[in-house]
This record gives sequence, C-alpha cells and structure tokens, in this order.
Amino acid sequence: MRFLSVILATLLLTAMSGSAALARSFDVNEQFVAEFEIDAVDVDAETFKASLSGEAGPYGRVYLSYDFTSKQDLASMGEFTGFAWTQNGEEVVTATLQGVWVKSGTVFKLYTFDAVSNGKLNLAIGEIDFINKTARFDVSELKL
Repeated sequence: MRFLSVILATLLLTAMSGSAALARSFDVNEQFVAEFEIDAVDVDAETFKASLSGEAGPYGRVYLSYDFTSKQDLASMGEFTGFAWTQNGEEVVTATLQGVWVKSGTVFKLYTFDAVSNGKLNLAIGEIDFINKTARFDVSELKL
C-alpha cells in the first residue's frame, strides 16, 4: 500500500506541471481524450458518488461510476475508486479505477490509474466539473 501511495504522490507532483510532461515520464502506446457528462450524483455524510457516461477514444461509449472519499478528512483532496464498463460490438471491456482528487476552484482534478480487462493499464488526468455536469480526461495507455 505504501508503494501505491508513493507512486500516486509522485504522479500528483509531476502532473501539476501538465499532462504532456507526465506522458513523457512513462512509455506510452496510445493516447486519447475522453469526454463525459455527469448523469447522477449521490451524497451522504462519508462519501459522494457520481455516475458518468460519454465517449472515450477507442473504447467508444463508456459508463463510469466513482466513489469519492477523504479518509484523511482533508477538505481539498482525497481518494476515489470506481468502475468502468463499455461494449464495442461483441467485446465488453471493464476497468477498475483508483486515484486521487484535488479540488481546484470550481472543478475537481483527478489523477487515476485504471486496470482494464483487456490487459491494458491506463493513466488518466482530468477534471470533473459538477456545476456544468461535465468531465474530460487525457488518457495514456502505458506500455507494460
């Protein structure tokens, strides 16, 4: 777990200089943009959840669900887990999503590693805008 924390902290610091710099730090295969609309939000005292749908490059139409928490009780940052699902023709692809979020003005910046059922590992950096109900990510498929 400490290893993952170190990786995420390093990514966060590197990503603050821009996603292009981050992509150069890793060997990547394909890069694409993913754009989503927020379909629903559910809030309770401990977490907030969001469901999104949109287009994600080679994956086509994708459905996402996120569970946002702040286990350290920080007002401006925390962690999330999630799940993604898509069907492209007969192929169904899923992914587990995990990373950190940072509140930046009116948007939340997300830094995420996504393990995909097709054997790929995606690194994504993006923003969720709950006011305008949109999200956009720059996604890089990492070379394994």
